[in-house]
Amino acid sequence: MDSRQSKRLLVSACLAGIDCTFRGKNNLNNKILELVKTGICIALCPEVFASLGVPRENIELSGGDGNDLLDGKAIAVSSSGRDVTKSLIAGAGKVLEVVKKYGIKEAILKSNSPTCGAGRIYDGTFSGILKDGDGVLTALLKRNGIKVITEKEA
Repeated sequence: MDSRQSKRLLVSACLAGIDCTFRGKNNLNNKILELVKTGICIALCPEVFASLGVPRENIELSGGDGNDLLDGKAIAVSSSGRDVTKSLIAGAGKVLEVVKKYGIKEAILKSNSPTCGAGRIYDGTFSGILKDGDGVLTALLKRNGIKVITEKEA
C-alpha cells in the first residue's frame, strides 16, 4: 500500500466499518480501515447517497449489469419488486462528483454489490447466484477513467 500514500482512494463505506449495508451492518476490512484512518481513503456508500436508507431492502440488477443500467437496458429492483434504478444512478452520480472534486483515480469497492461490485454481481433473481458484470457505481467510475478493484484484490 506504500505506493498509494501520495494519492487518495475511494472505498466502500461498509469496508471501513460503517454500518450502511442493506442489513444495517458493515463489512469491515481492517486493512481498508487503517487506510481510512490515515486519510488516504474517502469512505462513501452510493446506496446511502441514493437516499435508500439503512437498513433497506436488498437490491439486485435485473436484465444486465451496471453498464446496461446506465444505458437504460437493465433495471435495479428491490426484493419487494420496487424499481430503484433512478435512485441508484443518482447515488452513483453523487459519488462521482466527490471523486472528481478530489481527483481520485482509484477505488476499492465491495465485491458482488449492485452498486460497488467489480467483475461479479448477483444475477437479479435474489437466489444468491453471481454473474459476470459490474455494479452501477463501478461502471460509472470506469467510464470516467477510474481504476476499480474489490477488497479481495486490495
